[in-house]
Amino acid sequence: MYKILIVEDDQKIAQLLSNHLFKFGYEPILVDDFDQIDDLFQKHSPHVVLLDINLPKYDGYYWCKRIRQLSSCPIIFVSARIGDMDQVMAIEYGADDFITKPFSYDVVMAKIKSQIRRSYGEFSMNSSADKEREIRFHGLILYPERLELHFCDQKLFLVKKEMDMLDLLISSYPRSVKRSKLLEHVWDEQLFIGENTLNVYIARLRKKLQELEIDHAIETVKGVGYRIHVTWEEIVE
Repeated sequence: MYKILIVEDDQKIAQLLSNHLFKFGYEPILVDDFDQIDDLFQKHSPHVVLLDINLPKYDGYYWCKRIRQLSSCPIIFVSARIGDMDQVMAIEYGADDFITKPFSYDVVMAKIKSQIRRSYGEFSMNSSADKEREIRFHGLILYPERLELHFCDQKLFLVKKEMDMLDLLISSYPRSVKRSKLLEHVWDEQLFIGENTLNVYIARLRKKLQELEIDHAIETVKGVGYRIHVTWEEIVE
């Protein structure tokens, strides 16, 4: 049973979400101490987090950043804020999706199911025979299921969307990847994602690669999209 952490200070909304999740076979976990959300996260290790922005003491952006230091599990913001900047900030802090209030429970369930499918696979919890994917590319080693990137004895954790983008860029090498194809590959088809969101994720992925001392690896192809540029080959060879 997949565990869903509900970080919502409106108890009526939180309980309704909990009841709906339980009805569909999930295990809801309600937060009752908003000063210790990271402790509760570590205690239960949820598969998905539903996170409001307006919370007591610290806001949802703060807790999103804290959770991202512990895990790459999907985080879905559920908020009454509808501004573009609120959604961009959510993504910058590590969120995977954004739902605005008032919301449809069918939409919430669909987005949770989609994130679980993308992050854990339809059968990943029941199948131990599946061989783990390993992608090798000019000294880089990607482990998509673990969300790990290895390079020269260094290990880096990516969020799911960063891994999906890097996987697609590498698999398309040396060809460029259209922006529309990246959006379609990484996000749900029914979800409208603007250009700014893709730009944020590309910037985050570039920054992650720089932590491995790999610069200028994701090249912008004007009017098209992006492609991998192997700038680190001399380091390996």
